[in-house]
Amino acid sequence: MAAGLDLTRAGGPAALTVRAATRRAGVSPNAAYRHFADRAALLQAVRVAIQQRMAAGMGTMDQEADTTETAIAMLRAVGLGYIRFALTEPGWFSVAFFGEGAAQRAFGDTAWPAPFVALETALDALVTTASLAPADREGAEWPCFAAVHGFAELALRGPLRGKDTDSLMTLAERTVDTTIAGLLGR
Repeated sequence: MAAGLDLTRAGGPAALTVRAATRRAGVSPNAAYRHFADRAALLQAVRVAIQQRMAAGMGTMDQEADTTETAIAMLRAVGLGYIRFALTEPGWFSVAFFGEGAAQRAFGDTAWPAPFVALETALDALVTTASLAPADREGAEWPCFAAVHGFAELALRGPLRGKDTDSLMTLAERTVDTTIAGLLGR
């Protein structure tokens, strides 16, 4: 697993092969098949590990909101954490949400990816603190996810590519704050 994380950090999903991972781990290629059925299974395990690291970096997993300000801060941390991860770990970000089987495995299974769970938790906190009506909560994760994921794509592969990280994070803050303001009708 560590070898898979190392390979994908620098090279994204294309860098991960069973042979390269076992070579890096110092074991025979057959050793990997005791743990993973094939490359797709190895890639999925690496993807889940990356998504868990991404969510942990958002800093909201164990937080509870008891005020509107705390709930908004949680949602903001999730959005900015998502974008920051994409900018600082583009190889891992690519593995987490792109590459063969990523969409199907990330959003087709019964278990949602950890960053998406963090988003749902932050949105639920807005309802708990009466900052967001339950009727407005339904489906709210999708415009929020679209905003941060779209911004990350624009920064990594689109017209914002090449801008310095500080400038991108300033734009990211505006994107996240505008999304939250729209969600809350402010």
